[in-house]
Amino acid sequence: MKKTTPAKKTVASSAKKTAAPPSKKSAATKSAATKSAATKSAATKSAATKSAATKSATTKTAATKSAAKKTTAKSTEATLKKTASKKAASQQPTPKKPATKPESHAALVRRARRINRELAEVYSYAHPELDFENPFELLVATVLSAQTTDLRVNQTTPRLFAAYPTPEDLAAAVPEEVEELIRPTGFFRAKTKSIMGLAKALRDDFGGEVPGRLDDLVKLPGVGRKTAFVVLGNAFGVPGITVDTHFGRLVRRWKWTEETDPVKVEAAIAELFPKSEWTMLSHRVIFHGRRICHSRKPACGACPIAELCPSYGEGETDPEKARKLLKYEMGGLPGQRLKPPPDYPGKPAPPLAAG
Repeated sequence: MKKTTPAKKTVASSAKKTAAPPSKKSAATKSAATKSAATKSAATKSAATKSAATKSATTKTAATKSAAKKTTAKSTEATLKKTASKKAASQQPTPKKPATKPESHAALVRRARRINRELAEVYSYAHPELDFENPFELLVATVLSAQTTDLRVNQTTPRLFAAYPTPEDLAAAVPEEVEELIRPTGFFRAKTKSIMGLAKALRDDFGGEVPGRLDDLVKLPGVGRKTAFVVLGNAFGVPGITVDTHFGRLVRRWKWTEETDPVKVEAAIAELFPKSEWTMLSHRVIFHGRRICHSRKPACGACPIAELCPSYGEGETDPEKARKLLKYEMGGLPGQRLKPPPDYPGKPAPPLAAG
């Protein structure tokens, strides 16, 4: 009986040993299950995060598109409003500037005479820009100056007057020889006919002398009121207004007159100034037109009467740029006369051969 007891213990111990392995398997199974659950949970969370991110991105994109659509709509609406506003504005009449009070005749006279005084200070040396020694030479030179510059005439007449010093000499000349001498002045055939015609008239009708009356001068071939006043004012001391292209242009810019016909311009300006000023006024205005107030590009920025000019701004207003536009002695260049007066501040013009 005592020997059977250990056997039971052995069996029990064996049984316990046999039962132990199932316990380890259960733990492993649980661990695997836990890991699987954790993996699934992580995967689920990741999927949820991605889904949320995707939804968020989709929402933001949709919001951006919506905002862009709204912005485009607003821009389109603004453009349409602007277009409509422009159309409405174009259909309405443009408001007119308030009319300025017209200048009275008395105010015009005061302004015109002030301009003349200012020009007298600037061009104290103003003079006829044709070289001449007597009334006959001045008359011929003035006829030749049509459609050319005084400089070109001054470069041409020395040879002409050397060959034909008197009306009698020129009246007896050979036309072809005269044409060749005055060719540089242009229109030489027509001008030859004029100067030879007036020379013959002076010889035959006035004893070879140039008359000192307007009515007599305008009867000579090629002589009009402008030429007659040049001769009367500078050779005989008879006051006259010389309306050339420069004079006419400037008096219109200054609003002294709106007339374009030379005779009407002359009459209008004669009402603004005393007769004693007519000849020198003509010189000053012409000087200013040739040196500063040019036809195409006036040098407004260098003009001494800019504050008195209603047309200021038509030309260059920058002082530095305007100074570069000045001509003749104002620009440091030679003048138009080969023999200028003693008080002329510029350089004499060069002879034809040197020019």
